[in-house]
Amino acid sequence: MDASDLLRSGLLHLSDSSMVRSTIEKAPVSRSVVQRYVPGTDVAHAVAATAELRATNRQVTIDYLGEDTLDAGQAAHTVDTYVGLLRALKAANLSQFGAAEVSVKLSAVGQALPRDGEKIALDNARRICEIAQEADTTVTLDMEDHTTTDSTLSILAELRKDFPTTGAVLQSYLHRTESDCRDLATSGSRVRLCKGAYKEPASVAYQDAEDVDLSYVRCLKILMAGDGYPMVASHDPRLIDIARALASRQGREPDSYEFQMLYGIRPEEQTRIADRGHQMRVYIPFGEEWYGYLMRRMAERPANLQFFLRSLLSKN
Repeated sequence: MDASDLLRSGLLHLSDSSMVRSTIEKAPVSRSVVQRYVPGTDVAHAVAATAELRATNRQVTIDYLGEDTLDAGQAAHTVDTYVGLLRALKAANLSQFGAAEVSVKLSAVGQALPRDGEKIALDNARRICEIAQEADTTVTLDMEDHTTTDSTLSILAELRKDFPTTGAVLQSYLHRTESDCRDLATSGSRVRLCKGAYKEPASVAYQDAEDVDLSYVRCLKILMAGDGYPMVASHDPRLIDIARALASRQGREPDSYEFQMLYGIRPEEQTRIADRGHQMRVYIPFGEEWYGYLMRRMAERPANLQFFLRSLLSKN
């Protein structure tokens, strides 16, 4: 394991540290720094950020932060927030033709509840899909740690019976993902491929960054050769170039796949990709539960940590 892998492991550990979380949240500059990655805490902030991105021809997917809820009332609140968000996007003429969609973590809408969690999550996700359909857009189910993968894919299959454009997310650091890519690379299937951002055991996930990247390329080959709609979630210039080359080799048109990046990371490159005529979608998170999200972003791309630390040191 090299230095970058050790840093990633440490950051993922910090994402679960309540003491470090409290320290960072109380730092006077933290909120202003975090705004680079999380535009705000409420629906109005998310809609405003969406409008700015749409003005530069970038598409959007929006995540209301929060996960692993064990409170049915909190799960219902999350659903209500997504409903309000989708209606606000429709009212602002931002959601048509899927230009702005939403990303949903099933554990935030009840998957982890002790009784009937999977059914509750399915019912709640169905409600969000119904409102998304009314807004002329769709939903992507975020993938979480490996213990939820089978449940998430099962719920996805149920939702796609009535909402066939519901998107899937697969993570290249899991050993199983090549097989999952083959299963999902079918006509009309939207699949976001990312590296993965949870701390996973070696029994189920690659531990070295190079192995994760190699798996990503193998998975990309499967998706680009399939009949589905690949969504290439990466900030790595090498992987973006490989994705373009694979798409060209398969004779894919620019509107038959898309690139995805996170809000606040490589925004100039996001605009360049969109200006070249490619589909470019930006993942916008919003809400109060930003700490775990931020730590995972640092772990995915440790260069982000340098920016964060410089910002803290320069403002204090």
